[in-house]
Amino acid sequence: MKPMISVSGLCAALALAGCATPPGPVEVTRFVAPDSAARLGQGTIFVETMPGTDGDSLAMAPYKAAVARELVALGYVETDRASASQIAQVGVDGYVIGSNGRRSPVSVGVGGRTGGYYGSGVGVGIGINLGGGEKDRLGTELSVRISEAASGASLWEGRADFSPPEDSPLARGTANAQTVASALFREFPGNNGETIEVKVPE
Repeated sequence: MKPMISVSGLCAALALAGCATPPGPVEVTRFVAPDSAARLGQGTIFVETMPGTDGDSLAMAPYKAAVARELVALGYVETDRASASQIAQVGVDGYVIGSNGRRSPVSVGVGGRTGGYYGSGVGVGIGINLGGGEKDRLGTELSVRISEAASGASLWEGRADFSPPEDSPLARGTANAQTVASALFREFPGNNGETIEVKVPE
């Protein structure tokens, strides 16, 4: 059984979005490189889009901003790329789970598949009709990789997977980005290879 952790205070932060309907937990998996824990959560860091994605996309902006806020709260100092000792690369994959339980890719406006470190193989850019019933769920998979700027060596990787109902106020935009980023960095850096479920309160 996966450990269950509550995202305390999330509803207060998302008061305008509302939290009336239970949106389901965020499933979080993290990988910590050996002997890297002492270097995490400190120093300078630059947040960028994962290679192979549309770094100028407006859809990516709330996710990068949410990740940056979490990293600063952990103790990092956000800076430009040239001055950074570590680099955080951010990717997002979108999908829809229909009433038949089938998972299909859906465009999140980022110009193509945005993953790359977890081998999901899910592409985006296919238009899906999301009006097909109250059981449809709109999913987001946020992936972040933190590496040393000088060597490119990976220090930490994490993935947060969240699939609330399609009509949930937490399904899109800033509210969605804050939800998955908050869960991903909960109790950072986490245990290597462990998958947990972070409860999103009603």
